Amino acid sequence: MASAVTPPRGMRDVLPGDKAKREHALGVIRRNYTLHGFDEIETPVMEDIQRLHSGLGGDNEKLSFSVLKRGIDREQLERAAAADDAQTLADLGLRFDLTVPLARFYASHRDELPAVFRSIQIAPVWRAERPQKGRYRQFMQCDIDIIGDASSLAETELIAATLSTLDALGLEGCTVRINDRRLLVGMLDVFGFPGERHEYVLIVIDKMDKIGSDGVVEELRAKTPELGDAIARLEAFFQRPQDRMMRPFGVDAITNALPDGVDAGVVAELAELADALDASRIRFDPFLVRGMGYYTGTIFEIAHPDVSSSLGGGGRYDGMIGRFLGTDVPAVGFSIGFERIVDLVSLPDRSASDAVALLYDADVPAVLLQSLKSELIEGGTRVRLERRAKNAKLQLEKLAAGGFSRVATVSRDVESIAELRYRDLAE
Repeated sequence: MASAVTPPRGMRDVLPGDKAKREHALGVIRRNYTLHGFDEIETPVMEDIQRLHSGLGGDNEKLSFSVLKRGIDREQLERAAAADDAQTLADLGLRFDLTVPLARFYASHRDELPAVFRSIQIAPVWRAERPQKGRYRQFMQCDIDIIGDASSLAETELIAATLSTLDALGLEGCTVRINDRRLLVGMLDVFGFPGERHEYVLIVIDKMDKIGSDGVVEELRAKTPELGDAIARLEAFFQRPQDRMMRPFGVDAITNALPDGVDAGVVAELAELADALDASRIRFDPFLVRGMGYYTGTIFEIAHPDVSSSLGGGGRYDGMIGRFLGTDVPAVGFSIGFERIVDLVSLPDRSASDAVALLYDADVPAVLLQSLKSELIEGGTRVRLERRAKNAKLQLEKLAAGGFSRVATVSRDVESIAELRYRDLAE
């Protein structure tokens, strides 16, 4: 019986056409991030297991892949499994995001970096997700972060760079939804939710895009009936006439979207972004949560009119790096959801590219084929050698789909590229 030849669940092989599309998108992202003053770094795919499980990664820590220590035998595995203590057998783990490695990187190299460090990280991460459409166990993240700037200028730079990059990718109609974790906490206080229940309430509110405000109220009443008065105030607030997704940006709009008693200073900080950005592409969303527990201030997500889920997001995480350094360092980051946006991106027209396929018969000497190929490459032409197929139509169609613009037939009598006769595949 033949063994399975498919990749592991939640992981994918990438065919040449898809790979070309992915590399095109990654090139656009890198180029635009660099134009906005960010510098690319690289971190290892593995980190110390204790660091990955230090509480910095929120719920993603539960999805991390652990790497066994060297020399672990079957008996040790079985004993650890029986004691539900498998973590003691691992000393390393695959990174589940790029933010925790960045915090460690900055703590390691702070003296070698500028006072305000603008980083790019574009790399794969791994999570033990339950595989389903749009969710993979290995996927690319494209992060930009600013470390060392506590002002709203950092958020402005990140949002501007991200919107510019989405435009360069050809994704029209993208907007950024913005909120602040401090406003969320302030609202919960106003409604009367006790502090020890904030985390749970925010987890439920974070489901609003899927279950709606009625679903949020229903779940809170079912799971926390003792919070009935606070839930009733939240429900009354939901029922006010308002369009949370299309609310314009500015102090008045933000204030009107919030209950009385929320910190006006935070509102003013958030509204500063409107003066420096294209306000038509910014939307204040008072119930945007973002699931990561390490966010301390501004949070944001990318919305696209043709996609129901977010295309990326980020926020301020001022407390994370201090866990490594012992002193707080302001930090904020934005990540494009590459696996979602790449499906929306189109490859540029390659019909004008100079790519030639040389079709040859079995009796053509290899030395001649390699000589012709080398001469064309020296002139900047992409060249592929292919033995002439019986089904010429199908062969030409595949070459055209692969980006080749011309073909030429090579016989053993050809001596130089000057003797080649080309056929345009666009005809």
